[in-house]
Amino acid sequence: MSRAVIYEKFGGPEVLELRDVPEPHAGPGEVRVRVAAAGLNPMDWGLASRPEAAAEFGITLPSGFGYDFAGVVDEAGSGVTGFAVGDRVHGGALGRAVADFVVVKAPAQAPDGLFPTPDGISDEVASTLPVAGSSAAAALAAVGLRAGDTVLIGGAAGGVGIFAVQLAKLAGATVIGTASEGTFPFLRELGAEPVAYGPGLADRVRDLGDITAATDLYGTEAAEAARKLGVPPERIATIAAGPQPPGGVRATGGADAEPGALARITDAILAGELTVPIAAVFPVERIRDAVALQAGRHVHGKVVVTL
Repeated sequence: MSRAVIYEKFGGPEVLELRDVPEPHAGPGEVRVRVAAAGLNPMDWGLASRPEAAAEFGITLPSGFGYDFAGVVDEAGSGVTGFAVGDRVHGGALGRAVADFVVVKAPAQAPDGLFPTPDGISDEVASTLPVAGSSAAAALAAVGLRAGDTVLIGGAAGGVGIFAVQLAKLAGATVIGTASEGTFPFLRELGAEPVAYGPGLADRVRDLGDITAATDLYGTEAAEAARKLGVPPERIATIAAGPQPPGGVRATGGADAEPGALARITDAILAGELTVPIAAVFPVERIRDAVALQAGRHVHGKVVVTL
């Protein structure tokens, strides 16, 4: 037997249970990963709490939990290419990541993913990368970010925002990031000029300078402010406003990230050009506490569960 986090009904953290389950094994073309860490994302508890969201991803009850994971390949089936037993890896397994073992195709097939974890990057850090790193890269690519831009990033202190801010800075852009005032010092450390979200955002941003692009990582407030400030809709993107955001603004997400986006992020981490703030690490036995903290939207950085 092995362990996995399971839920049998939709709801908040209270529906999550750590259970003994039959141990999975790798079949032909598959690898089994012994999971060491799983990074949490808003999509995880969104799928567990909203039946309509789960249905969009083909998730039915009972279901496992989580997407991002990192660990070591401990079984490889026949026909596997690119990975072998003993390889450190990170990736995504939709609705299955918070478990002792995950089985994925190698090479992976969407919506799952599998990538090598370079030496020098811990499992905890690697487990934060697939969703947040890919989403940040896609959000910036969607607006054609380039050196010299001044970009407004909505939700800059969140799990995706910490990557977007730093990637934008590496691209040579000036960053203005929306956040609560309590996160201002944190954002300044990442290289962004913080601005409080809420009514009057466009006026506050105007006082900080002329923006040329915007990406909204939480709702549409920053996107709407950018429109008011005259940013063309093709240079505004959202990742959390549904497939048809207002006013011709571009909708994007991690699935739209360019090939190699995660490799470029791991290279930047190894070079000391990008840091991954981990706000909290919980053992899997405290999965409910971990999800409650992450879902509260007040955490600065990533929340990781260890197994």
